[in-house]
Amino acid sequence: MIAEELINQMIPPLKLTDDASKAITWMVELRTNQLPVIEKGDFLGFISEEIIFTHNNKDENISSFELIAKECKVYQHQHFYDVVKVAADYHIQMVAVLDEGNHFIGVISVEDTLTAFAQSAAVQNPGGILVISMRQIDYSLAEISRLIESDDAKILSSCIVTDILDPSKIKLTLKINRIDLSRTMATLERFGYRIIAHFQETQIISNEKERLDILLKYLDI
Repeated sequence: MIAEELINQMIPPLKLTDDASKAITWMVELRTNQLPVIEKGDFLGFISEEIIFTHNNKDENISSFELIAKECKVYQHQHFYDVVKVAADYHIQMVAVLDEGNHFIGVISVEDTLTAFAQSAAVQNPGGILVISMRQIDYSLAEISRLIESDDAKILSSCIVTDILDPSKIKLTLKINRIDLSRTMATLERFGYRIIAHFQETQIISNEKERLDILLKYLDI
């Protein structure tokens, strides 16, 4: 899924000539505390409820305020993973979307992005999760995929993070289209892979809402 498919058409941009009162009214109606600001099609940044209340003058134009997250933007063909990363980097609940000419075409709310992710095939399809620890130099998704497919299983999604205790290692999280992971685990361990955690579908479902809530809280939504 790409950025332009996630644009929320219900969230309009403000202009520099709009006043703070209009911004607050829109924020209340849309149940958000941030809105994008544009000028002649160019994205300038976001105005927040906190910034307006700090100035304590709703009659001022948006041009009087210092905007935030001016680089919180993605291009229309970028993957939705990029949307979440940019939002997390700036600790903001919206991301501006630009076309190839750098013109503003809309915004994406992180909440909408997470909802789309939760509805994706990788999440909705039944299966289990494996977490594998390995040295970075030993990582080969093609080889791991070959071993998993040798047991008639498929990788639905993968994610890599650096091991904070040892930067030379990574933790690879795989979602497999099989609830019973015993055969897949045995195959990987036979070829020297160290599995440090595994989760079956029932555990995934029971923890899904809690994990989404934690991520939303981290992004200050």
